[in-house]
Parts: sequence; C-alpha cells; structure tokens
Amino acid sequence: VQLQASGGGLVQPGGSLRLSCTASGFSLGSSTIAWFRQAPEKEREGVSCIDRTGDRTFYGDSVRGRFTISRDSATNTVYLQMNSLTPEDTAVYYCASDQFTLCGRAGLVPYGFLGGWGQGTQVTVSS
Repeated sequence: VQLQASGGGLVQPGGSLRLSCTASGFSLGSSTIAWFRQAPEKEREGVSCIDRTGDRTFYGDSVRGRFTISRDSATNTVYLQMNSLTPEDTAVYYCASDQFTLCGRAGLVPYGFLGGWGQGTQVTVSS
C-alpha cells in the first residue's frame, strides 16, 4: 500500500494548514489511518488517528484541541486540519494505515502501523 501525504508548507505561528492523505488502488476506509510527525533529532511522534468508520478519533496530548482528523470516503482522503500552529509543530508529517490497529493512545505508535506509509510532507512554522 502506498499512501501520499500532501499539504505541508511554511506558515506563521498561529496559522493553519490542512494535510491530506490519499491512496491509489486502496480504500482508506478499510483501515485505521494515523498521522505521525518527526522533527529533526527527535523520535517519530503519534499525532492523531481515525478508525475505519470515522466514529473514533484520538489525538496526542500536544495537539489535542488544535488539530482535527477526518475522512472523506467519496474522495478516499483523510485530512488533518491543523490550527493555532506553533514552531513546536515543525516536522515532517506522515500518514500511515493498518487494518488491525485500534485507534487510541495505545495504538498510536509507529510500529503499530504496518499497512503502509506515505512519503511525508514538511510543515514549517516560523515567522
């Protein structure tokens, strides 16, 4: 499975971005989808996940209340709306899928997503 993450860019502190995760030849609706991020010299961090139906979502402590994950089955896309961005949000953001991982605090770990990963999109928050 090959996922594609897009929508990153340079934004000022307090600004917003919306990331998109798409897939070719694969329905994202068959899997839990997660967003991770990795800043230079830091470990990959779980940001958010959404289950197959979209009914269950989870957010990491550092983004809860600012980020919103959603899925659109019509376009086979999972979005990550990021608001109130700070320089600490600067990282490469990846989307990942897995058919068996449950979306939640315990499940939002990189090794839990074996179905496929996107190539990453750079988000830079700077004035």
